[in-house]
Amino acid sequence: MQDKELWYLENIDVVGIFCPRKRGTMQEHVHKTYKKGEYLYMPEELSDRIFFLTSGKIKIGSYSDDGKEITKTILTEGNVFGELSLIGEQRRRDFAIALEKTETCVVSVDEMKSLMREHSGLELFLMNLMGSRLLKMEKRLESLVFKDSRTRIVDFLKDLAKEKGQPVGFETVVRGFMTHQEIANLTATSRQTVTTVLNDLRNKNLITFNRRRLLIRDLQGLA
Repeated sequence: MQDKELWYLENIDVVGIFCPRKRGTMQEHVHKTYKKGEYLYMPEELSDRIFFLTSGKIKIGSYSDDGKEITKTILTEGNVFGELSLIGEQRRRDFAIALEKTETCVVSVDEMKSLMREHSGLELFLMNLMGSRLLKMEKRLESLVFKDSRTRIVDFLKDLAKEKGQPVGFETVVRGFMTHQEIANLTATSRQTVTTVLNDLRNKNLITFNRRRLLIRDLQGLA
């Protein structure tokens, strides 16, 4: 269940911590299932829980002053989110919505602080997680300012291959590929532009794709 987007430490069993098989007295560990389109939390809600995504896919986003939706990231199985509550966030600034049937393990802030005292290395794991996401957001901002639409989409595919790709011979496969609209939201482009770029790359035999996977035939050629 490991996702290369996260910093997994050798002495940290993230799944075991968030979703213990034997809960014992840990009554604050809650397993929850969300339907497609259901919000896990909304802006201004109390920020008092941390989530571990065991299956499914969620979108983290926010709303601008004029009500426009801004997609910040899309997370899949193995991701931790809602962690800003640990560093002083009192109310949610973002929303989290399920893009498909999604299952999570939920831990209260107080319980997480207790777990951090019990598990050496968990605090470092969470710090690295937040740092990694901050760097990713900075890189995305730079891309929006300095790169054209096609380059942003191609760079997104390369980053996706680096984070979630698995080598298959000389090729790289990414399972659970995103929709064209999701890619458009993350690259600040249009769905039509994403479709055009992906079809062009497919015609050049650099990639193949469907709703279930992306296969990069030539990662160097894509670069």
